Amino acid sequence: MEKISRLVSENGVVIFSKSTCCLCYAVDILFQELEVRPVVYEIDKDPEGREMEKALYRLGCSAPAVPAVFIGGKLVGSTNEVMSLHLSGSLVTLIKPYQAVLSN
Repeated sequence: MEKISRLVSENGVVIFSKSTCCLCYAVDILFQELEVRPVVYEIDKDPEGREMEKALYRLGCSAPAVPAVFIGGKLVGSTNEVMSLHLSGSLVTLIKPYQAVLSN
């Protein structure tokens, strides 16, 4: 779907989410703690949300389709994939270009 492609190509880190999903919230908080401000797009608040969810499945998201995390335009996966990357230390490498610069 064009909306997904546009959001992913225009932003470094995008999380497709649902407002009632606790795992989506946990992934968002993880990125914020790693000093990344992801674009969080809540598909349940979009009139085309069902179509977006179907498009996320077609892109390779597992059930449930959210959270669907994209970094640098590429699908990373859902909670399991993000947490596995984080625990292995690989997530920091992926997000380095998107981390906020903090002033002292």
